[in-house]
Amino acid sequence: MIPAPHFGAIWVYLAGTPLLGLTITLFAYLIAQRIYAACRFNPLANPVLIAVAIGVVVLETSGTAYETCFDGAQFVHFLLGPATVALALPLYRQLPNLGRLALPIFASLAAGSLTAIVSAVSVATLLGASRQSIASLAPKSATTPIAMAVAKEVGGVPSLTAVLVITTGVFGAVAARGILNLLHVTEVEARGFALGVASHGIGTARAFQVSEDMGAFAGLGMGLNGIFTAFVVPVLLPVLATAMSQPAEGERADTGMAIAADRDIDRRRRDAITAKEPRSCHSPHSSRLRAFGT
Repeated sequence: MIPAPHFGAIWVYLAGTPLLGLTITLFAYLIAQRIYAACRFNPLANPVLIAVAIGVVVLETSGTAYETCFDGAQFVHFLLGPATVALALPLYRQLPNLGRLALPIFASLAAGSLTAIVSAVSVATLLGASRQSIASLAPKSATTPIAMAVAKEVGGVPSLTAVLVITTGVFGAVAARGILNLLHVTEVEARGFALGVASHGIGTARAFQVSEDMGAFAGLGMGLNGIFTAFVVPVLLPVLATAMSQPAEGERADTGMAIAADRDIDRRRRDAITAKEPRSCHSPHSSRLRAFGT
């Protein structure tokens, strides 16, 4: 009987090959999927979020660098492209409905995408975030490759944007059902499109778990929002930054009054100092008398 290999020996072997990252990724997602099924597919037990947490714990515990892990996980990363293209198939089956819903789709796209951008930039500005952080936050609702490229273009940090994109997607996948139910949005097309616009790929995956029709419209929302974000953020972000850096009309008036008050205080202070200085007792007449010796 051949003895089973020790776990430590297996880990040493995997650590020296690109298979380490692939193994961690696949096992983390399989465990997360089991937990998700055990929770009866409750959105709070989102498998992406759980898999990310498991991966972080394993990498931190083992002291494995992210770059080493990605060397193996890039095979899974490569499949993201074909998987995205495959979304065209269920969307093609919805062609008869797309013509009928063209106006609501584009109106919803503009409203949803602009709201995501403006609200994120506004909140970050009010909280005192740096310009680099704001630029990283602006494209957070687009799919990861587009969001990272846009962030780099506008002066953000692509790696920070990737984290924000994943966080946005997980939050949307978890909270979307409750929010849409609260707003009494019942149409499959509207629910799917909203989920795709707000939560990109993670939201689209969640939509496909509900139905193929919902997933098709989520994929459409994800794709259109990515294109819209890529064109709008570089143009809109400088405008928002300029508008928010300028004080409002009332603030400008208050600032002007404060400046005038400070100037008045300075003038009075100078007058008080001048009044305290000793005055010369010599007059022009006394100078002339001394000149004549009298």
